[in-house]
Amino acid sequence: MGQHGDHAVVLGASMGGLLAARVLADFYDRVTVVERDVLPAEPVNRRGVPQGRLIHACLARLIEVLDDLFPGFSDDLIARGVSRWDDGDFAKLDWSFGGHRLVRKGRSADAPRMLSPSRPVLEWDVRQRVRSIRNVTFREGHDVVGLTATPDRRGITGVRVVDRDLDRASTLTADLVVDATGRGSRTPVFLEELGYERPREDEVVVQLAYACQLLRIPAGVIKEHMIARFPAPGRPRMFALIGYEDNTYMVGAGTMAGVAPPRDHAEILSYAAELAPAQVAEAICAAEPITDVVHHRVPSNRWRRYDKMRRLPEGLLVVGDAVCSFNPIYGQGMTIAAVEAAALRDCLRRGGSGLTKRFARLAAKNVRMAWQTAVASDLTLPEVPGPRPISMRISNACLEPVMTASETDPVVAGQFLRVVGMLDSPARLLRPSILLRVLRAQHRRTDGRPVHEGSGGHLVATAR
Repeated sequence: MGQHGDHAVVLGASMGGLLAARVLADFYDRVTVVERDVLPAEPVNRRGVPQGRLIHACLARLIEVLDDLFPGFSDDLIARGVSRWDDGDFAKLDWSFGGHRLVRKGRSADAPRMLSPSRPVLEWDVRQRVRSIRNVTFREGHDVVGLTATPDRRGITGVRVVDRDLDRASTLTADLVVDATGRGSRTPVFLEELGYERPREDEVVVQLAYACQLLRIPAGVIKEHMIARFPAPGRPRMFALIGYEDNTYMVGAGTMAGVAPPRDHAEILSYAAELAPAQVAEAICAAEPITDVVHHRVPSNRWRRYDKMRRLPEGLLVVGDAVCSFNPIYGQGMTIAAVEAAALRDCLRRGGSGLTKRFARLAAKNVRMAWQTAVASDLTLPEVPGPRPISMRISNACLEPVMTASETDPVVAGQFLRVVGMLDSPARLLRPSILLRVLRAQHRRTDGRPVHEGSGGHLVATAR
């Protein structure tokens, strides 16, 4: 420890902030996490994480990074009784992407492992592990009101905070400040106050709106680990049900492109009746509600391009949703925060010189892959406005036959899920062994007849 300085300050005890603190503890003598909430002592929802009351899933890459940062993490989750899909059996997974329903029988040895703790349990477990690190302290109940800098304003020297209870201001000096305060981050304002430009913002408006409710369903009633119906062209609606710990299930139903979402439990049941298997809809109807219906809206995917700024003060990093907030239906937010923590560790291992720009560029490479995936998926819906460059149309066209093959081939479906889970690059779908299976699936689907255009206007490869 202490290779890079005495003190690092992390703004926000979000997942991104907690994971950044975990990494920084190996390189700084002291790490302080500043959080506006008073953090709960139990795994319950808190005001600063409204999405904690909503449906979410952990992508496979997130669990992989958590196991790396906290050895034994997934084993502890399993011991707590969280639900999981770890045998590659597609009878236990019922997913539909873009109107393509994944194969429902057979197994894939390469399919990713999925663990599904509820958001409060996941965040509490990570928070307790970070609290146990000797040189990490938490300053709760504090608002961040500004940054301090060197006289020439080329370097950040700390952060100004206000104690919410005492209404008392103070300054925390720091060698490094990391902003993990989420989509509402004020770093663009703070930079402007110091004479810098605000970062450019890339945005794709999706007008997502959804309703969720936590239910209790007796063990064994639901056979699947997760049921998910993602939006499809001409149907900007979605439905999902996922099992958590203690026989609890989160149900979510929503819309994109400004379509009115379900208002109450009865309308969620209506979505289930239309989009879910009959037995699942019946189980939800008979379930015991644990919470009221909760609503949430996300206007857009938004990426603040700190990596494109000509000037940035040294000693300031921005992570998580404070950089890029995605359409949450793809589950990428916490995973990108975890990947950024791993990227931060790599940067620090290479030395502290020029850390701000090095990290911004490296983080952008990881964000770009998730951004392209989310935006390309959103823009397959004709109801979502936005430019559709030729590169995106080509990639979507190439993906269409892969998704068609995933309807019948568990090997292709397993590889597709590894890409969705951010374990593998989409280039892995172009391996000869996968392409051969895709062509065979196309041949079976068309009885050998050439296919020139698929549903939704996507070009599909010709079967020979």
